[in-house]
Amino acid sequence: MSINRSSFALACGTLAGLGVALAQSFPSRPITFVVPFGAGGPVDTVARILLEPMRASLGQPILIENVTGASGTIGVGRAAPDGYTVSIGNWPSHVVNGGIYTLPYDVLKDFEPVARLSHNPYVVVGRKNLPANNLKELIAWLKANPDKATEGTAGPGAGQHVSGVYFQKVTGTRFQFVPYRAGSIDIMRDLVAGHIDLTFDQAVTALPHVRNGAVKAYAVTSPTRLAAAPEIPSVDEAGAPGVYISTWYGLWVPSGTPPEIVHKLTSAAMDALDDPTVRQRLTDLGQEIPPREQQTAEALAAFHKAEIEKWWPLIRGAGIKAQ
Repeated sequence: MSINRSSFALACGTLAGLGVALAQSFPSRPITFVVPFGAGGPVDTVARILLEPMRASLGQPILIENVTGASGTIGVGRAAPDGYTVSIGNWPSHVVNGGIYTLPYDVLKDFEPVARLSHNPYVVVGRKNLPANNLKELIAWLKANPDKATEGTAGPGAGQHVSGVYFQKVTGTRFQFVPYRAGSIDIMRDLVAGHIDLTFDQAVTALPHVRNGAVKAYAVTSPTRLAAAPEIPSVDEAGAPGVYISTWYGLWVPSGTPPEIVHKLTSAAMDALDDPTVRQRLTDLGQEIPPREQQTAEALAAFHKAEIEKWWPLIRGAGIKAQ
């Protein structure tokens, strides 16, 4: 019996030593960032801004894999807990979806937080030939044309959808939702082309089209104006007070990933957010970067939990469900 116990202890020690050795040598091959939305969308854009500085810190290439569908639920899945598959997501993919879908994973228990990234409000935008020239006129036009206008969304429960539902409730308007599989990139393409009337999109993808005059901007879903676009009024100023919605971004790995590996990924992400070029690029896109102490894995864990406690009751109370 004592021999068996000794053998068991030796085996455990060997495995523990192997785990430490693997963590110490991490990374020894390329890392994949799984983006649960289409290429060119907000999450994809933030991921690509972080690639080069994180590659420099980690010493290995970082690859992007776009896995689209079901408002981001397909791309947020399980992987080996070895640090080589990192989930980059946002408020819709890692908070909202859990309030709408029956997911094959638990967004809190099945993932290990790595780092909290940037955040931004949504921008209310419309096709450039929409009759309304400001938010009050848009609300009046929507009321005069109930259920005739169309809003592009990334699917039931996506940030655009939740924003639209909330906006309708506050303003007493009604319009139709048009889902897009790939999310923002396809929505903005069709909005620019005039195939849909409006959307609530993240600043990171909306602002380039606003700046080149391809779409109209009516307001930002924030109590204050964006530093990157001070010409766009807040919803409070524009006529829909209290419609505050902001998307934030984060990095996660599967639960069970060795702490040493998580720490290396966290350090690389935080160093990237300190890079002056990264900060400027994110700021230009309407992103805001939290203070360094709010970027840690522990800070993301606490913030993520608080967001779920805030939004799930509101989503379920509004009856937002997968279609």
